[in-house]
Formats: sequence, C-alpha cells, structure tokens
Amino acid sequence: MNGIFQSFFYQPILNLLVFLYNIFGDLGLAIIFLTILIKLILYPLSKKSIKSQKALQDLQPKIEEVKKKNKGDQQATSVELMALYKENKVNPFSSCLPLLIQLPFFIAIFRVFRDGFAQNHLDLLYTFVKNPGTIDVISFGFFNLAEKSIVLALLAGLAQFWQAKMMTTKKPEIKTEGAKDEGMMAIMNKQMLYIMPGVTVFIGLTMPAGLTFYWFLTTLFTALQQKVTFNKDRDDSNKIKEVKVLN
Repeated sequence: MNGIFQSFFYQPILNLLVFLYNIFGDLGLAIIFLTILIKLILYPLSKKSIKSQKALQDLQPKIEEVKKKNKGDQQATSVELMALYKENKVNPFSSCLPLLIQLPFFIAIFRVFRDGFAQNHLDLLYTFVKNPGTIDVISFGFFNLAEKSIVLALLAGLAQFWQAKMMTTKKPEIKTEGAKDEGMMAIMNKQMLYIMPGVTVFIGLTMPAGLTFYWFLTTLFTALQQKVTFNKDRDDSNKIKEVKVLN
C-alpha cells in the first residue's frame, strides 16, 4: 500500500514541486503554483461538492421539520429525507468525495515537507526533473517555510472562517413546538463556525510553514470558488425570476 501511495501521490507531487522550484527559484512561488494545479485537477469535483454543500444548507429548515415530524421513528425519517433529497436533486454524500480525494494529496505534501527535501528523497526525482541539490526553504527572501508560522496559521484560520461563513444559511424564526430544538441547533451551527477555524489555527501552529501555506492557499482558493459559484447561481436565479415576471 505504501508503494502505491509513493508511486501515485508522493513521488509525482515531489517531482512537480521540485520542477516548479527549478522554474521560479522560490519555494513559496512553487507552492502557489502547485496549489493552483491541484485545484484545477480537482475543479470538477470541487465545484460539485460546493453546490451540494450549499444545497444541503438551504434544505436544513425542511430537514429539521422532517426530523421533528417523525421524532422517534428513524425509518420514517430516513424515507422522507431520501424523498426530500431526491425531490431537490441533492446527494448528501457527494460533498464528502472531493474531501476524501484531496486527503492523499495533503498527506503527500506533508511528507514532502517533512522529509522530501533530503538528498535520499531527491533521488526519487524523474530523469527529466533536474536535481537542484538542495532546496532553499527561505521564501520571498524572508519566510522560512521549514519552521512553524503563527501568521500563516492565523491566515489559514481566517480563510476557513470565510469559507464556512458563506455556507451558513440564516433561518427564519419560527415559533413552534420545536422552536427550542431549532434554537439549540442554530447555536451548535454557530459554535462550529468558530470552532473549525480555531482547530485550523491550532493544527497550523504544529506544522511546517510550507504545509500551512499550502493549507491556507487551498482554503482561500476554495472560498473564492464558492463565492464565484454562489454569485453565478444567484444571477441565474434572478434571470429566471425576471423571465417569469415578464411572462
């Protein structure tokens, strides 16, 4: 299994990163372009995941209604939820696939920064990738990407917060028998909005700055992709409404 991981993830990413480093002569720039290339490769899956996550968020009020209606009857709840997903063309599991696919890339990049720049690992370079001998971990003339960085950890946390904030859906206040449960759910969702960025900062503080930089860039690009996707969907929705009004 380790051999498969090395052949299909670790070695290609190591070679691509060194190839970009040879072009730009700066590890930070190499990481930026490596992130862009990986995001482009995963773009179709990422776009589908973003739309699925947003659709699930928009369905949360109806999902909570189904759970309250069938409280204690798990089978009835499952049947109605599947019908609700089918009616709204939402796959509740499609948002997880891109995350699972990105995990091997993240692990591979972690291992590259942990020990990939040692000479015995640079021997894994393909014949067409020049061996630079040593990798200068000082990026942009002052940033040591081999050490831990509080600044990059905080930036990664802020990017995570922005991404999560866009996914939140403001629910209308409904005074019903289950309003208390709805309020508790809203509080939990709000707590998660702040907990996840906090966890991101904590983990970022324990990793080499190069990996935290990659994490920050990946989250930032994902948030930007979310914003573009949401704006496009909103514009398309407004156009459909305008057409209906004119008709």
